[in-house]
Amino acid sequence: MSRAMPKHPFLSGVWEPWPMEGEVRNLPVTGEIPRELFGALYRNGPNPQLAPRGGYHPFSGDGMIHGFFVRDGRVDYRNRWVRTPRFEVERAAGEALWSSFMGPGGAPDPRTEGVPGGPANTNIVWHGGKLLALVEGGLPPVELDPRTLHTLCTTDYDGALRDGTFTAHPKLDPETGQMLGFRYSVMEPYVVYYEISADGKVTREVPIDAPWPSMVHDFITTREHVIFPIFPATLRLERAARGESVLGWEPELGTQIGVMPRSGGAKDIVWLQTDPCYVFHPMNAYTEGRRIVADVARYKQLPIPAAGLKMDIGGSDASLWRWEIDLDARKVIQTQRDDRACEFPRLDERRTGLPYRVGFAGGEGGLGGGFTSILRYDVQSGKRVVHDFGSRSAVSEPIFVPLEPDAPEGQGFVLTVVYRAETGRSDLAILDAENLDRAPLALAHLPHRVPGGFHGNWRSGA
Repeated sequence: MSRAMPKHPFLSGVWEPWPMEGEVRNLPVTGEIPRELFGALYRNGPNPQLAPRGGYHPFSGDGMIHGFFVRDGRVDYRNRWVRTPRFEVERAAGEALWSSFMGPGGAPDPRTEGVPGGPANTNIVWHGGKLLALVEGGLPPVELDPRTLHTLCTTDYDGALRDGTFTAHPKLDPETGQMLGFRYSVMEPYVVYYEISADGKVTREVPIDAPWPSMVHDFITTREHVIFPIFPATLRLERAARGESVLGWEPELGTQIGVMPRSGGAKDIVWLQTDPCYVFHPMNAYTEGRRIVADVARYKQLPIPAAGLKMDIGGSDASLWRWEIDLDARKVIQTQRDDRACEFPRLDERRTGLPYRVGFAGGEGGLGGGFTSILRYDVQSGKRVVHDFGSRSAVSEPIFVPLEPDAPEGQGFVLTVVYRAETGRSDLAILDAENLDRAPLALAHLPHRVPGGFHGNWRSGA
């Protein structure tokens, strides 16, 4: 018999696991669903099926996909766990067999030998005609049926992903249809860059001689460059050998930012030194001649438990910063653009890697599903607009959907999933992206909660 879920900040409230899979047709709606919305919002996040082994961190929870299918002014909902090898082995055993991220778990369970341990819980993207659930370590992309959300298979792109891992944060080039991605490792080469064609073929693999092994959660791309930020969030096997976390914080190293031309290779990378900091997620970046501009959600230090550091469950000290990377002077100028806490920055994806004006983020809350507001930034003027859902609500990452394929930048809708503490239920909120501070255009009401999660994306016409 499986154990009950323990009391834990990341297993209660907005993070409390939802134990069921199912579907609800034609959700009740307050307001009116815009007729221009025709597609699916897919969202991924941790939802452990079993009580964790040792401690718990949401980075380790089993991935559950929540799909909101919007057409003809109505919304249908479906949710399913991603059937990873780990999920299936633990379900058969009736207990957790893998130790949680950052948690003590004792000796490995012999039933885990030879089984990939990644939970596929971080992101979900549509590329090359496939819906892919992603995690950055321990598992290649997992292909899902876009309608039923059933797990189909894992894919390593015909062996091109040599160690079977791939970033949870690939970038989709809006001009070429390519997917740009990478992996990182505690072993050399510490970073490997990949380019995947619009039809889903790996066309390029570039090993990167990074200065040290680091947790590189995300990276930055422009039309002309690929940028690899190597933070002092180090990965050391010697720590693991002492029974400590392999992940640590060594601020004396500073931060190294590697800039590689899209048309070049590893030998063309320029490395620039800057202050110690950590960035989980950039908003966007673009190149102007010999200068790169990148907007990022920047922390002063790694905000997860490593080397004595503590993650603030109720808040985030990340805020919007601009990096100006001068390739001729070989320096990085860091400027804070806003002092309001924010995370999970997004944009109008049609401007990925290109000059842009409009960005969005979750504001004033914890990492993941704990934000209380959605922010809209004009990154050129610095103007910020806020939609506050209130202290008893928690909203997910904001996803922008253009009004039409050729609509002006930022004209369209922002979709977010809102948890209501008073009722223990969740809504899909649809906001007017150009009038973000106004009341939602529509709220589609679920009869249950959607646990706090990580990332998602919209697929038009799904």
